[in-house]
Amino acid sequence: MQKVLKIIRNTHRHPVNQALHCIGAPFYGLGLSMLIVHLGGMQTNLAAGGTMLLAAVAMFVLGHKIEGNIRSMVPVLLFRFLYIVVSRRRVARYSLAKRVHLLRT
Repeated sequence: MQKVLKIIRNTHRHPVNQALHCIGAPFYGLGLSMLIVHLGGMQTNLAAGGTMLLAAVAMFVLGHKIEGNIRSMVPVLLFRFLYIVVSRRRVARYSLAKRVHLLRT
């Protein structure tokens, strides 16, 4: 948890990035909740929720572009993490397959 907080502090230093995140975070939460509630069958404005969500993502991207660390955004980090997990599984499967093959001969 401390590493995550350290990463967040190091990637959100520019005041404009911080301001855009402070403005975008409520938009993101409200837009996402409006979409989820709409999918649950309640009457919410789907277009407004989607627009709020996209506006928040645009603010986040712009903030990180201003800061110069667009590669440290959550989706990018998530894809990197998933790539590492998948790569390790491939290696682990290969090792297991190789061991099984060696045992059969």
